[in-house]
Amino acid sequence: MSQPTLAHRLNSLITSDQAVPDLRRYFGIGLLDDAVPFTGSRFEHLAGGGDRQAVANVVTADDLIAVQTLSVRIPAQVAVDLLEGDLGIRLSELLSSVRFDIDMVEAEAADLAEGAPARTAWRVLCDQPGIGWVTAGKLLARKRPRLLPVYDQVVRCVLGRPKSFWLDLHGALRADDHALHRDLTALRHSADLPATVSTLRVCDVVLWMHHRADHQQRSCVGT
Repeated sequence: MSQPTLAHRLNSLITSDQAVPDLRRYFGIGLLDDAVPFTGSRFEHLAGGGDRQAVANVVTADDLIAVQTLSVRIPAQVAVDLLEGDLGIRLSELLSSVRFDIDMVEAEAADLAEGAPARTAWRVLCDQPGIGWVTAGKLLARKRPRLLPVYDQVVRCVLGRPKSFWLDLHGALRADDHALHRDLTALRHSADLPATVSTLRVCDVVLWMHHRADHQQRSCVGT
């Protein structure tokens, strides 16, 4: 899927009339008394966030709980290895080479490509038993929410299964003088979300909320 096509598809979804209501519903803004926000609304903010400087390069128990708010679970043995074993040491070494203080739009394509520490960290996690590409991506998005996106089957489906999502999204965000990034920032403001919700997360939630019901009913071809 070419970058212009992806940018066009993203723009059509984040500028839809449903985008702001969906964001407010997900994050619990202005809900009625008997309604509750989605558990994923706590993903970035639980225990102060996974990218705060004190823990940015270390996987913590809080991170393992945070990914559960997005309906995935790290297998117990892998969790122990991340917290106390060689896997945690390896991932910390890689994370130390991945900036936590920039948005994806500010990064270079090389920071997201094959061989980059972020991509290597994703592959290391994918190699662990019981962790697939979705769970690996969500754990890394917890550690680098401004740089790396949450990405699952629903979002992949609604976007037409892009070949290399990180790089395609990066290109879409940087196209037309960063127009999509500015639109996501404006959308965050329109929905009354705090600035601590990354623009990547705004994008993910809009896409997921738009397509989740149809996807769950298997009325689409993507899985």
